[in-house]
Amino acid sequence: CTFVIIFHFILRKTLSKYHLQSVALFPAAKSQLKNMASTTSVNSTPTSAPKAASAPLPKPIIFATSGLGGMIGWVIVHPFNTIAVRMNLASMQGKHFSVANAIKDNGVMSLYDGLAAGVWRQVFYASSRFGLFETCRDKLHEIRGKTDFAGRVIVGAGTGAAAALISCPMEVATVRMSNDATLPASERRNYSGVLDVVKRVIKEEGVSTLWRGSIPFAQRAALVGVFQVATLDQFKGMYAHYLNQKKNSIPNVFCSAMTSGLIYSIATMPLEASKNRMASQKADKVTGKLPYTSTLQTMRSVAGKDGALALYDGFLPYYLRCGGHTVAMFIAVQLMRDFYTQNMN
Repeated sequence: CTFVIIFHFILRKTLSKYHLQSVALFPAAKSQLKNMASTTSVNSTPTSAPKAASAPLPKPIIFATSGLGGMIGWVIVHPFNTIAVRMNLASMQGKHFSVANAIKDNGVMSLYDGLAAGVWRQVFYASSRFGLFETCRDKLHEIRGKTDFAGRVIVGAGTGAAAALISCPMEVATVRMSNDATLPASERRNYSGVLDVVKRVIKEEGVSTLWRGSIPFAQRAALVGVFQVATLDQFKGMYAHYLNQKKNSIPNVFCSAMTSGLIYSIATMPLEASKNRMASQKADKVTGKLPYTSTLQTMRSVAGKDGALALYDGFLPYYLRCGGHTVAMFIAVQLMRDFYTQNMN
């Protein structure tokens, strides 16, 4: 509720500000054009210097808005993530997952199991991923004197992987809490909250378990960084040209983010499936060995046992999570930064 109230307040203030600016802008622009057209002398009096570009946002604001935007977006798409995790892990157990049956057995609010862990994940993941991306991108520009496509891709991959490693404990908590209700009663861990997950994992399984599945998580995050950077701006331009959309408008961001989300969902779903299985797995009671030990071994094991398409179980809700979170997050981040620029400077 707090996130919704904050988002609504920022949206209302930003839109009202844009409206007031537009009312004042057009008469001024029209008068300026008339004055420019009437000027015929080459050596006329110089006009006033153009207004200086707005100062860059402070780094704390960049990190804070990135984290808040990620949190707002996650509250919206968390049910899709829960469904995707449960569908994917159900196939690991040779079961069929039904959303209708899950709601019937556990209630609608069960789709929000693990929400706290998911929000905490965004505190670390979204803030570090996008905050580090913009910081490293700007630093690279200072060193090289330019920001090109290749630079964005490299920075996007590196900062995505780094953010995944930072936030992996919260990712493990999210996966476990989201799926716990679907396990047989005898196998449930019955976590009471995020801190309970962390404490019990450290006590019962060791600190390193909090980073179980970190490799496929980091690989997936790196690919997301690459595919988002490579495709989001491209689709913005394409939709602006072919559908006559205004670039960076909400319809333009929505269509571009959903298309970009489709591409990177297809590319990263096998890594997501591997991460889910590695994060939720239990050691064999007899041998004490884990069934999944690496990304490639997990994908080979799943494909060999259940077929390659088993790695894409839960794809539709996963895509809705990826595309929906991208849309909600980028719009929320932009609105908050616009609000800060117009009201706090």
